Amino acid sequence: MSQTVWIARHGNRIDFVNPDWFLTAEHRYDPHLSEDGHGQAKQLANRLKGEGISHIFASPFLRTVQTANHAAEALDLSIKLEWGLCEWLNPEWMTEMPETESVADLCRRFPRIDASYKGGIPNYPESSQYCLDRAGETAKRLANEFPEDMLLVGHGGSVLGSAIGLAGHPKTKINAALCCLVKVVRQDAGWSIALNGDTSHLTDSETVIRFN
Repeated sequence: MSQTVWIARHGNRIDFVNPDWFLTAEHRYDPHLSEDGHGQAKQLANRLKGEGISHIFASPFLRTVQTANHAAEALDLSIKLEWGLCEWLNPEWMTEMPETESVADLCRRFPRIDASYKGGIPNYPESSQYCLDRAGETAKRLANEFPEDMLLVGHGGSVLGSAIGLAGHPKTKINAALCCLVKVVRQDAGWSIALNGDTSHLTDSETVIRFN
């Protein structure tokens, strides 16, 4: 049995470019992609053409949906929203469960979303270890339920957790820069990491990895 799981982090976000965005935003903990973030997401999408991906799963946060949508357009696939891939629900970053756009609103904005798919349930607040474990268990569940090659679009914490959950050791160092790619491959002998935080598809990549 062979299977490839691609794991990507979202592109650059507006509050990384303009920190004051947070002060007046309707959904303060759900920033959208910045202009260069959209550019990164398009480059990511172009990189994945021809890789035989059959499914795209994305965290329901706007920046991950936008990133996944670029890939879905390039690959002509639907998007399945999966809370198991969501941001680390860290009470030091968020004073409450983050409010995101409703599924109905997201479906109107992004017609490629598969509204029939029901993913995991968020659990605010959570520790860093819970976030890693949650993402790892989600990645394993999806790989077993959908045996074709897939793309998971998440955040720094869920990229780490997904990769470690599938193929790593708790101390495995995963490079989770913006719009990076991790490639995890399953063969008869088990899972292995074939690409670790690759950013060679990006014109510009960050040198200091930011998580919040």
